Amino acid sequence: MKQAIITGATGGIGRAIAIALRDAGFRVLALGRDGQALADLARMEGIETRAVDLADREALRAAVAGVAADVLVNNAGMMPPLSPFTDLDEDQIDRTIAINLTAALALTRMVVPGMRDRGAGHVFFTGSTAGHAPFANLALYCATKAALAGFAQSLRLDLAPHGVRVTEIVAGRVETGLYRDVLPPEQRAAMYAGGGAVQPQDVAAMVMAVLALPGHVDVARFDILPTQPATATGAPPKGTRA
Repeated sequence: MKQAIITGATGGIGRAIAIALRDAGFRVLALGRDGQALADLARMEGIETRAVDLADREALRAAVAGVAADVLVNNAGMMPPLSPFTDLDEDQIDRTIAINLTAALALTRMVVPGMRDRGAGHVFFTGSTAGHAPFANLALYCATKAALAGFAQSLRLDLAPHGVRVTEIVAGRVETGLYRDVLPPEQRAAMYAGGGAVQPQDVAAMVMAVLALPGHVDVARFDILPTQPATATGAPPKGTRA
């Protein structure tokens, strides 16, 4: 049975991808921090869960030890406070970089050598339109996602000779809990009013479509955006954020 590892699996895009992989016959290792959400996932046959702080390198290494992953989905991420970079404190900066970027690089380094040696595998990174276009009050978030985008595309070139594929998921305006701690409920509701947002299940469906392609095809990145409203960059209308 093929195996998959996914981070940030306790809600939104991560949970949707974990369930889609399980439904496709993968044995899924779902990593996250929300104990109740992990317990809910663990009730599903084919999904094993482990609670881990991704910033804890040794705990992360222990969590994935012995798992020969065919698919790795680096999905975990956090949204720092929506404010000018100069107003963020050092702890907020360090934590955001640790979760959005450093943890993804560390886990990839742990898992990908096995894929390379076996001559097959697929690595996904959940990026953002914010990694490809600037947004006010999101400098730190944009920086981490831009760095992840550059890493993903360079890694793809490193691994292509070994039959390992790499895909960046460039998502914009997905209805998830990402803004839960930085926006009040009424502002979050306004962002997603009128059905103008991609749903986590839509992203999961695209991931499965990419995985279904023959091994000689690699989708370097896919942009998944709401049909309405939309702009050339995938940015939301004036007054909202991606």
